[in-house]
This record gives sequence, structure tokens and C-alpha cells, in this order.
Amino acid sequence: MRGYFGIGIFHGKHEINIGTLWRHAYMYRAAFVFTIGARYRAQSSDTLKTPKHIPMYHYSDVDVFMESRPYDCPLVCVELSEGSISLPDFTHPELAIYLLGAEDHGLPESVLDRAQYIVQIPCPSPQSMNVAVTGTLVMYDRFLKSRRSR
Repeated sequence: MRGYFGIGIFHGKHEINIGTLWRHAYMYRAAFVFTIGARYRAQSSDTLKTPKHIPMYHYSDVDVFMESRPYDCPLVCVELSEGSISLPDFTHPELAIYLLGAEDHGLPESVLDRAQYIVQIPCPSPQSMNVAVTGTLVMYDRFLKSRRSR
């Protein structure tokens, strides 16, 4: 797939989830990862030495993030939200920044209002998924659909 994507977590709760998402972002060839409102410390379990291969950015709040995001790159929020697009039906834009909320509070309306797209992963159970798993499923979906469009 042409273009690039980045993926990040808004107010991540657990460092292990951020680390897992970072590792999978490297494996799925994300251009960058980021956090908003939560810092991350390297983990000894990172056997791929991910920080040497893909940058991580930290933004103190959503306003700083929005001012800093790449030009003409749509924000795709991943959230259990009314009116969201089911991930299997979603066409990933060539350029994208995927933003995930932490499991305990998700993304607030003030963030969702800034998104160009809101997607959710269909599941027979209404509970929130682990944030690293959610992000990995989104990247896997992007990867699969990019292979089909060749």
C-alpha cells in the first residue's frame, strides 16, 4: 500500500500495552507510534529492539498532537461508538493516523469530534478489547486489504 500510517494511544493505562502495540507497529511497518497524555519507558521484554526501528512520539495533550500531526493525514479513531464504521467495511485511507483509547475510558467525545473516521471492531460481546490487541487487529486489517488491492 502506498502512503504511510502511524498509530497511538490516548491516555494509555499500562506500559505493557504501549510496548506491545509499538512492537506490532514495527512488524506491520507503521511509520511511527505515539502516546497522548501518557509516557512510556522501554521494557526489557522488547527483544526486537523496537526503538531502533520505529520512532515513538509523546504529546502532552490532544491539542498539541493535532497541531503536530502530519499534513493532510486523516485521523481514524478506533472506538465503540454509535455511527462508527465496522472495520471489515472500512476502506483504509492511503495516509492515516489511528488513535486508540485506553480500555477503561476510551476516547472522549472531544477527541472523536476531531476524527475524519471512527471505526470499531465488531465483536459479539460489548466489552472493550485490550488496546494493544485492538491496534494490532486494525493494522492487520490494513495489511490484508492492501494485499488484496495490488
